[in-house]
Amino acid sequence: MQRIILNETSYFGTGCRREAIHEFNRNKFKKVFLATDASLIKCGVIKLLTDMLDQNNIKYTIFDEIVPNPTKENVWHGLKAFKKSKADVIFALGGGSVIDTAKAIGIVTNNPKFKDIVSLSGTASTTNKSVPIFAFPTTSGTAAEVTINYVITDEDRGVKMVCVDPNDIPMVAFLDADLMATMPKSITASTGMDALTHAIECLITKGAWEMSDMFALEAIKVISKYLKRAYDNGNDIEAREKMAYAQYVAGMGFSNVGLGIVHSMAHPLGGRFNIAHGTANAMLLPTVMKYNMESASLPKYRLIAEAFGVNTSKLTDEQAGKKAVACVEKLKQSLNIPKKLSELGIKEEDLDVLSVDAFNDVCTGGNPRETSVKDIRALYKKIL
Repeated sequence: MQRIILNETSYFGTGCRREAIHEFNRNKFKKVFLATDASLIKCGVIKLLTDMLDQNNIKYTIFDEIVPNPTKENVWHGLKAFKKSKADVIFALGGGSVIDTAKAIGIVTNNPKFKDIVSLSGTASTTNKSVPIFAFPTTSGTAAEVTINYVITDEDRGVKMVCVDPNDIPMVAFLDADLMATMPKSITASTGMDALTHAIECLITKGAWEMSDMFALEAIKVISKYLKRAYDNGNDIEAREKMAYAQYVAGMGFSNVGLGIVHSMAHPLGGRFNIAHGTANAMLLPTVMKYNMESASLPKYRLIAEAFGVNTSKLTDEQAGKKAVACVEKLKQSLNIPKKLSELGIKEEDLDVLSVDAFNDVCTGGNPRETSVKDIRALYKKIL
């Protein structure tokens, strides 16, 4: 048996955020809790929503305390602010950190027995749907607007908690390139590589099946064509729209079948060292792909190479696999992703704790090749 869960409604295309007014009125909401981060206020992106709300006389409260790699404390502050606001819908404007925090706020509000946040880690037995969330992603990577997952850092342990819950999925998503136009090159690169990692791990994870393969391959094909364009020219609206679409499609896949040890290894790098999730994924992806070639997933590497435009008709599975890894490595290098963990302050003495955390991560079970703490440490060492 297979199961697929998606959000109820999504809008695509430049300017589609304006449909939020229709959805707000259709659902007879009264007040918006606008969750975001301070950088989106500073650069003016938030005005694309607040002007729209003001013009339609819709009341709102802004909560702008969300930070990259959001923590339990972040969520607690958000819960307090949401309760005080007396809003009945959350507008989450931002990248994965903002949307993930909104999910945690919405889930705990309607399932208060999970207010410690830690109990949400893994698959939580919540009974009530989240407070309704309208998601407005400003990056093209996490696909948080269409997934049943969110990630919150337990700052006391330095651990990123992956929370999996069908009750957290946003009610409506608005993938509007206008909201992504000010994305810096570095974030375009890291979030785009995050989306590519989602697609590749979705394709080869143990839970993959025909429908998830369809999503994954479409995402890889589009990302391979448009990520570098979006990176080179942030005002390339076609590239922005295509990347928004591709990361969403990848999200439809991985949310339902899981990921692998690229994510397992990236999570502790973010939890303990606050390294951007997409950057960590990008650094790890080619190395872990080589490692996973020694598994039953090898024939699917041919499909990855072909999605990048490689003619594999005369190649063995191993040769096609190497081409797939080379394509990913070439794209990564073209985006100026850091090459070594030591560039980001990681030392060899850090690898033991990182490896244990990664092995115990919820994503490890989905990896196509059985692994160990020793294997994971060796993989970290390769890019130290």
